[in-house]
Amino acid sequence: MSAIRVQAPLTDEQVRKLNIGQKVLISGEVYTARDAAHKLMVELLQKGEKLPVDLRGQIVYYVGPTPAKPGQVIGSAGPTTSGRMDAYTPVLLKTGLKGMIGKGARSREVREAMQKYGAVYFAAVGGSAALLAQYIKEAEVVAYEHLGTEAVRRLIIEDFPAIVVNDAHGRDLYQEGKAQYRRV
Repeated sequence: MSAIRVQAPLTDEQVRKLNIGQKVLISGEVYTARDAAHKLMVELLQKGEKLPVDLRGQIVYYVGPTPAKPGQVIGSAGPTTSGRMDAYTPVLLKTGLKGMIGKGARSREVREAMQKYGAVYFAAVGGSAALLAQYIKEAEVVAYEHLGTEAVRRLIIEDFPAIVVNDAHGRDLYQEGKAQYRRV
């Protein structure tokens, strides 16, 4: 199966066309954030304040990149375990977040929120941080610089490889894949 090219930020139409199991090559602007940044953003929303970045249509990559070596845009940049963001994700999906990149399964609450608000979850291959960094063409800290490696960064990526694990139709590749192999 060939990969589908996806342009970020995402439109509702793009999200609706994506289905579990599809290989994608993502290009465009995405943001990084891990659990500490998610906690701060949700606290802002609970206070009725604005987020430091507008997440409408955006993809958040769950990554805490290592510092860049001289001549590099970014250090190693592999996905972190997405479940650590599950407590915060439904709130961010409600603000218009349309996609997430990480590794591992998502909670039932996150899957239901993705279906309700029309979002998709992509898995990147864990353990390939140095390789994935090659698809990142620009990186700049845009919020929470005090969090160091977990600061929110704006990235420009080109043909970043991932797989659709949860789609906006409520499907879950991990669950359906296991069920398929149980029948064999």
